[in-house]
Amino acid sequence: MACLDRRDLGLLVLRVGTGAVLAAHGTQKLAGWFGGGGIEGTTAAMEAMGFHPPKHSAVAAGLGEAGGGALLALGLATPAAGAAAAGAMAGAVAVHAPAGFFAQGGGYEYPAFLGFTAAAIGLTGPGRYSVDHATQHVFNKPWMVALAFAGSAVAAAAVVGRRAKGRAVIDPDTT
Repeated sequence: MACLDRRDLGLLVLRVGTGAVLAAHGTQKLAGWFGGGGIEGTTAAMEAMGFHPPKHSAVAAGLGEAGGGALLALGLATPAAGAAAAGAMAGAVAVHAPAGFFAQGGGYEYPAFLGFTAAAIGLTGPGRYSVDHATQHVFNKPWMVALAFAGSAVAAAAVVGRRAKGRAVIDPDTT
């Protein structure tokens, strides 16, 4: 039996921990688990935060977090999982940015950390202790990294941009 590789073991711990946190946040949005609002509550929150259409935004945020998190934890389709989670966190950062950086004051520190971590895992790859490795990286190809992150960046920019424009129409002093 081969000696454990510390890098692969570290990636496993990072993937599972980050993925579990993201999945828990996403299931709050989608299913109301862990004290979350479920789709109805998340839809209302998305509307109040200026995301339109609010139900689509709620589902997308929940799937990006829950789906991206679960896939990260498994190490399956790691580039897409990391990109989806990072894209969802970009929306959360946009919401929290007016409150500054630190989470203590309602800032974007925590979603930024989750987004950067998910992106780093997606870029680095899942390591040896993963479903991607067991399937010979069929969903973890170099071109998938570029495609997943480009798609996520475009989607996040569109959603955050649409929200900003909508908020500027409602309150011209926010721009």
